[in-house]
Amino acid sequence: MAATRSTCCYCGVGCGVIIEHDGTRIAGVQGDPEHPANFGKLCSKGSALHLTAQPAAQRYRAAHPLVRPARDLPFERATWDETLDSLADRFAACIRAHGPDSVAFYVSGQLLTEDYYVFNKLAKGLVGTNNIDTNSRLCMSSAVTGYKATLGADAPPACYEDIDHADLIFIAGSNAAWAHPVLFRRIEAAKERNPALRVVVVDPRRTATADFADLHLAIEPGTDVALFHGLLHVLLWEEWIDARYISAHTSGFADLKRRVREYTPAEVAGICGIRAEDLMTAARWFGEANAVLSLYCQGLNQSSSGTAKNAALINLHLATGQIGRRGAGPFSLTGQPNAMGGREVGGMATLMSGHRELGNAQHRAEVAALWGIDRVPETPGKTAVEMFASLAAGDIRMIWIACTNPAQSMPDQAAVRAGLRRAELVVLQEAYVDTETATFADILLPATAWGEKEGTVTNSERRISRVRSAVPGPGEARDDWSIAVDFARRLEARLQPQYLARTPTLFPYSSPDEIFREHAATTAGRDLDITGLSYAVLDARGPQQWPFPTGASCGRERLYADGAFATADGRARFADVPYVPVSEKVDARYPFRLNTGRLRDQWHGMSRTGTVAQLFQNAGEPSLQLHASDLARRGLRAGELVRVESKRGHIVVAVEASADLKPGHAFLPMHWGSGSLGGDGGLGINALTTPACCPVSFQPELKHAAVRVTKADLPWRLAAFGYARDGDALGLRAALRPLLERFPFASVTLIGRDRPGVLFRAAAASRADADLLDRIDAVFGLDRDTVARYDDATRGIGRRVQVENDRLLAVRLSGDSIAEAWLREWLVAEHDVAALRPLLLMPTAHAPRGFAPRGRVVCTCFDVAESLLRSSLEAEEGTAEAALSGVQDSLKCGTNCGSCLPELKRLAAETRRAHAGSSILAA
Repeated sequence: MAATRSTCCYCGVGCGVIIEHDGTRIAGVQGDPEHPANFGKLCSKGSALHLTAQPAAQRYRAAHPLVRPARDLPFERATWDETLDSLADRFAACIRAHGPDSVAFYVSGQLLTEDYYVFNKLAKGLVGTNNIDTNSRLCMSSAVTGYKATLGADAPPACYEDIDHADLIFIAGSNAAWAHPVLFRRIEAAKERNPALRVVVVDPRRTATADFADLHLAIEPGTDVALFHGLLHVLLWEEWIDARYISAHTSGFADLKRRVREYTPAEVAGICGIRAEDLMTAARWFGEANAVLSLYCQGLNQSSSGTAKNAALINLHLATGQIGRRGAGPFSLTGQPNAMGGREVGGMATLMSGHRELGNAQHRAEVAALWGIDRVPETPGKTAVEMFASLAAGDIRMIWIACTNPAQSMPDQAAVRAGLRRAELVVLQEAYVDTETATFADILLPATAWGEKEGTVTNSERRISRVRSAVPGPGEARDDWSIAVDFARRLEARLQPQYLARTPTLFPYSSPDEIFREHAATTAGRDLDITGLSYAVLDARGPQQWPFPTGASCGRERLYADGAFATADGRARFADVPYVPVSEKVDARYPFRLNTGRLRDQWHGMSRTGTVAQLFQNAGEPSLQLHASDLARRGLRAGELVRVESKRGHIVVAVEASADLKPGHAFLPMHWGSGSLGGDGGLGINALTTPACCPVSFQPELKHAAVRVTKADLPWRLAAFGYARDGDALGLRAALRPLLERFPFASVTLIGRDRPGVLFRAAAASRADADLLDRIDAVFGLDRDTVARYDDATRGIGRRVQVENDRLLAVRLSGDSIAEAWLREWLVAEHDVAALRPLLLMPTAHAPRGFAPRGRVVCTCFDVAESLLRSSLEAEEGTAEAALSGVQDSLKCGTNCGSCLPELKRLAAETRRAHAGSSILAA
């Protein structure tokens, strides 16, 4: 087996990976011990990367250009030449008839920097429109505007090493334990080495990260600005600010000081829903610490006050001089693997190459000169939410979507899909054929994916890493930059007389290396100057941080150490921002504050992670979490189906009680779209979320919506689960997806591990039609003569059970799903059912005597479930730490990727408390 060094394609930690392959097939993946972002560690998602490249998953990759003759017809295979020629003709005709702003490009933080650069140049340099935006708008744009409003440039000043030197780590709006697990392992290690290190977590929900904290500030959603102003009020009152630093290196403090005067501890406690004593404690820790490192992510960014939240937190660092030195600084955690790279090349509607400003005439002239064109358009382009609204209005007529799935990830899905339906042309450049957006595409262009591409990405700490190909892409799939360049040249030939001035071609590239060199040249003299970097340097020296100008021997770990900032006067600016509540207030009609977030083992819309069955073991289906008192008041029981409704749409999901939430709060994982969660409405989780945006960053408030929750009166239930006879679980799932919309509630997910299967659930007010049940049976192979059957027409109960070699192969339970849990577990475990045949068709049969359900899988790496963990922990002696250590020795849980460690520690603490309680009662 060969080994190729590359970079993980998930979050912004930017972990190095070693791909094991034979040149044609990826066989395994390991963490790269030499990569400074992770030193060999990987999370549960990264550890399973190779499984996303297995032949079963590759069958559902886009491998050839596909063209849909009409919206209601299936795709047909086409050639690259005819497809790109047709696209160039149609785009050119639209631009001539309706102007450059009649077309748009919506790209992705999962593209490589070289891909991003070409798309940006294609839109702004050739077409002449700033209508290019990215899904990074949904996750990082408020971090950009927050940095620029205070420090003058979009440049995170800290680095990962600062975790090892901090006295206080202040985490706001980030469940890093799940969203950035490898980075969180570093925080855990720092705390173990230095027990005096304090951790404060600001989050409305008690997450795995909050469990780890010394102090959890469970604020009301959207009140972060009030909290930060309150902290500054206390810092001022107690004289914990750095007056010398403020005087020497900042401006605007007097105005901010006047504003925070009214944010007394009592006032802030009332706004935020926390104790004034806890606010005072957090302020004291912040003010007395030698080094404070703040880490923050979507809780601050995905907000209608996103810029203000970011800036208000940065104010605390400027007021205390906690920036530009070891262990200190405001550090935004990037959501996607290359959101930073996209920002560097200006791949957004409001940015330009090299961190230049679109509204600055000199900057536009510089870019025009670098590209050899007359001008760059000055009118700001449509940002993500605006772009799809403009499609619906008919102002944008054609859209090119690359490496992202807006029909799942955008807020207010009804509006987004209305825009896609209204568009004259939707081009989707994608690695997968079965995303929700593919349903709306007129043309699908097959792109290569992780393990098949060459280029670079930039992680959260400004570190540029090489991405390398180990195997070729499937069929005729091409690299994203190559597709964009080929199209651009064809479009250029049609638009040349109107749009080109001096250059024979704007797109002379034959390799990503050439694109990177041009990108580096555009950064000369800028804050992110990387003119000293090249592929040769990165290959020889490994990943490097920017800035890395010509002549440098290494990149800069920390910024602003000299107190000079990227502003006109060199001073950082305090941001005098008001506290503004969330855009959508709760009321009697919509009384719950809905928070959305990430799960440990899934990534975004699950286009990739959703192909791996073992990544569903910890959380297989979405459920709404409510406080137990809210369930009781509404007469709801855990496991029941509820209708969750906002002003924009609704979904039906199961509900569960959670002690992690305050009464009146609700939580849903954000990963499920209409391809896995169907039913009435059928638009997935983002049917609920609001398109309200921050007025500065234009980032939507995905983290909060007002909803109501009512019981879904759907007494008839169905559960069908099993294996595909040909082993193609993804094909089995694909065959079931069209049936999701046939029920008021339906979901489809993968089950199992080494042998993946599929679970299809549905519910309705009355028994489903016989033909619909027949279709489900046919998909699972339950229509054969060898299938055992039971039907009770009077009660609407039916069972189908297929046994092969004394093992369950497939089961359908309708009208009565009481036996689902044990039958499904029996199937997944491939237990012998020879002795259980009398139970298989009994409609009221409970689990066999002695059966104990495994429960959720906590450790994905070693397939260790919750029931075994609890019993093993209870059998151990000593403290929670000693019990956990003993269980790890025997079961190996948490000893590989470590993503499950926060949950293991929580379980250990729970069992020790329960054990202590039992001992007291016994005494």
